[in-house]
Amino acid sequence: MADETGTASRYKLSFTTGALLMREAMIAAPLYLGERDWHKVRAVIEDNNLMQARTVASGRRLAREVVQRLAALTNDEIRLLVDATATERSHLLWVAACRHYNLIGEFAEEVVRERFLLLAATLGYEDFDSFLRGKALWHDELANLKDSTLRRLRSNIFRMLVEAGLLSEDYCILQAVLSTRVSDALSARTPSDIRFFPTGDSAR
Repeated sequence: MADETGTASRYKLSFTTGALLMREAMIAAPLYLGERDWHKVRAVIEDNNLMQARTVASGRRLAREVVQRLAALTNDEIRLLVDATATERSHLLWVAACRHYNLIGEFAEEVVRERFLLLAATLGYEDFDSFLRGKALWHDELANLKDSTLRRLRSNIFRMLVEAGLLSEDYCILQAVLSTRVSDALSARTPSDIRFFPTGDSAR
């Protein structure tokens, strides 16, 4: 994605903490429905160590990460998240990650969904590496990544896919079966955020 000057905007690359953060999300989301203020939610989590982190720094990091991702969801989606089944919750948290991190969203749409629609059965690390090399032509922050950071980012995206039920442990792409209420919520946006899933459902 480029800004008005034609320069590609920098990718946020801080998704090395946790995977989908399902446990953490179920601490933060109900708090938000009471407070309606993500800054207050983060403060409550940090002040009371609700994430049960071993250190203050890790607690702050987890609180920041889960709040940033959940803030990408609408109030209606947050309410749905709290009331959701485990499968619905994993799908909504995958969407939250895709919205907050453009790199994840683009990988989901341009590689995972595309491979599914082309009937490719598997998704491997090499697919992510090839995707990243293409993006690095326009993004110095990717071209200059340390190998260790690249491995953490790649590993965490694949963990998210597995936790979201979109990839098996042996790297087979799994078709997403979205519930009606999740599908309706994602289709309310233009373009539809169904585009982030390996499914034949319309993403237009």
